[in-house]
Amino acid sequence: MLTSIKDRSVIVTGGSKGIGKGIAQVFATHGARVMIAARGEADGMAAVEELKASGADADFCQCDVSDWESVQNMVAITTEKFGGLNVMCANAGGFPQTKMVDMDPSEWDQVMATNLKSAFLCVKAAIPHFEKAGGGRVVLTSSITGPVTGFPGWAHYGASKSGQLGFLKTACMELSRYNVTINAVMPGNIYTEGLQDLGQSYLDTMAASIPLKRLGNVADIGNAALFFASDEASYITGQSIIVDGGQIIPESLEAIEEI
Repeated sequence: MLTSIKDRSVIVTGGSKGIGKGIAQVFATHGARVMIAARGEADGMAAVEELKASGADADFCQCDVSDWESVQNMVAITTEKFGGLNVMCANAGGFPQTKMVDMDPSEWDQVMATNLKSAFLCVKAAIPHFEKAGGGRVVLTSSITGPVTGFPGWAHYGASKSGQLGFLKTACMELSRYNVTINAVMPGNIYTEGLQDLGQSYLDTMAASIPLKRLGNVADIGNAALFFASDEASYITGQSIIVDGGQIIPESLEAIEEI
């Protein structure tokens, strides 16, 4: 059993829905004080109310994670509300599906800002508060798409998620002087609102290609993030863990059929 994280202050960006909401729920269930940060106020407040209904200490902060002033404000509000900051879950991201021939360069820039630049901004804003606390944890939500696999229409998404892992390697060295670890969870196909939007045919095809024969759920990612944020993971930094039901392992669909 992991050491309790009760009363630790946690920010989850993109925490109003999908994987981020799942991460927030897992931390709240284990007694953390959770700040959900997202662009959409209605979804964010709804997510907070769900957590509060279960007895959790949670709040919402509207934030554009690609904007430095907005990120600084998010961290300031959190530290004022909860008395400090212990864990930064930099989860916010977007994955519009557009092939390169149809992609406007502005879409590329937006995905990079939301998925990659935001990781840097969130970490930078947290450093003074981690230093004050004597340590901290950063958990990035990366992906198998980009670092390990590819999919047509997600060149920008894949590049941003690969970039996160490149950032991770140097960040872990720079953060070590503050007793801060930084690691990444790399989800495969997780059943979220965003994945639902891709259609039932996509969902069925993806489930069939996974050895466990199902899509993951958001708690699977939340539990991995919780481990990286735990005392037991204090000697793990600069690393990533794939949570995909074995999706990247089979050599071919024929291998799946042999299971």
